[in-house]
This record gives sequence, structure tokens and C-alpha cells, in this order.
Amino acid sequence: MKQDIHPAYGPVVFRDRGTGKLFLTGSTATSEKMIEVEGRTYPVLDVDVTSDSHPFWTGTAKVVDSEGRVEAFHRRYGSQVSKA
Repeated sequence: MKQDIHPAYGPVVFRDRGTGKLFLTGSTATSEKMIEVEGRTYPVLDVDVTSDSHPFWTGTAKVVDSEGRVEAFHRRYGSQVSKA
């Protein structure tokens, strides 16, 4: 592997803007802002969506009525659709 061509990899804190939850992980992302977690200082990146706030992971996702959409398609195009 070539030396000095890869970005530095180190611990970074990702903070969910909506919930405020902190995720400490390794990343090549950097930030000028710092935060103290458990007595150590890390760069912090604010993100809009994490598993703590995404509707799929929180169980608040809305179910799309796919059956109704398929029926509407068949009503509109019915026998015009070729069966390959």
C-alpha cells in the first residue's frame, strides 16, 4: 500500500441533530468542532438522520398501499400490457 495517500482514520463522534444521541465510531471524516465523551475529546459531526431517528428503525414508517397502486395500474393499462 502506498504511504501518505490515504486520509487519517480515527475515532469520531456522530451526533443526531433530532435526538441528540451520540455515536462513537471510526471514520476518515473530520471536523473542527470537538466534544468530550467519557473524559476524552473527539471531533463531532452533526448528522440529520441516524438509526435513532430514521422512521424505519424507530417503527414509525408509513406503509404504502402497494396493492391499490397495482390495481390502479391494471385498471388503467389492463390488457395493453404485453406478457413476455
